[in-house]
Amino acid sequence: MRTARLINPLRAAVAAAVLFVPAQAASAAPAPPAAAAESQTEVTVSPVDLDGPVIATVKVTVRNSAPQRLRSLKVSFAGPVGWAVQPSVQSVSGSFATGASATATFHIQVPEKRSGFVIRTFTATATYQGGDGLGTATGVRTDRSGSPQANLAAAYNGVAITDESATTAGNYDGEGNSFSAQKLAAAGLTPGAKVQALGAGLTWPDVPAGTKDNVASAGQAVSLAGQGSKLVFLGSGVGSGATGKATVFYTDGTSTTGSFGFPNWSFDPVDAHGATLVASTDGRNRPDGYGNSTVKYRVFANSIALDPSRTVEFVVLPANGNVHLFDMAIAS
Repeated sequence: MRTARLINPLRAAVAAAVLFVPAQAASAAPAPPAAAAESQTEVTVSPVDLDGPVIATVKVTVRNSAPQRLRSLKVSFAGPVGWAVQPSVQSVSGSFATGASATATFHIQVPEKRSGFVIRTFTATATYQGGDGLGTATGVRTDRSGSPQANLAAAYNGVAITDESATTAGNYDGEGNSFSAQKLAAAGLTPGAKVQALGAGLTWPDVPAGTKDNVASAGQAVSLAGQGSKLVFLGSGVGSGATGKATVFYTDGTSTTGSFGFPNWSFDPVDAHGATLVASTDGRNRPDGYGNSTVKYRVFANSIALDPSRTVEFVVLPANGNVHLFDMAIAS
């Protein structure tokens, strides 16, 4: 449901509607009690209009599926940080038998729509007495606008590889340094080369030296399809603390999050952050030409776990620009 567009902050408190749905008379015997840790209180959040600026109406429905009556119900709702909600909490009088539900209506101020791909998370929490005896239940809705990048190559935003005869285009580390294309080739990493690591088949960037060839990770969303037990990343770290969390979204709307990291492209232990060494090169290209020939500059692989029963739709990369990625692939 869409209301009139408003850019100013929420006006005076908006009256919240609460709809009670009585349970139908039960003709069968009550269901046996559930295990103590299993929630039987369902909390669902309706779709949210993200085409702001607008004050959107959101409905949160709480359903009691437990054999005992649910009472003293309070429902709270929150969106992204800074998005005003009216009211933030509602108290619902009465009690609810098995199968009964209540729908509480909230209003949220949605800001002007951002360009690009954006994920917004909305959370509703019910607190209560009785019912399944757990006292609280939560429902989360994730809505999206825009589209993820078509693939990792579409998200390339930096030059990590240069020819030794033309080094000035590179800037892998923020100081104008880069991998030597010649030394990478000697280690088997030529444009488009196939790389096997941690059970995944990866591909080295298939682009000319001196052009964009890697992603400095900054929370980009990238499409990736398939099923498997883990997601493998091919890359290297810059500076210290090249770690972060990647979130994998599946086609059924669920997601999983995993942490991984890379050692610095030089000097760190090769197994830092649980990484695996893929290739090592001699020296690097500097703005004034090839140098540091006695130092190793390296490429690594690392992975996070996937739910093998679900199909991957896209990946949100870590929000840490020290993590640089050349490719990613699903391993069985």
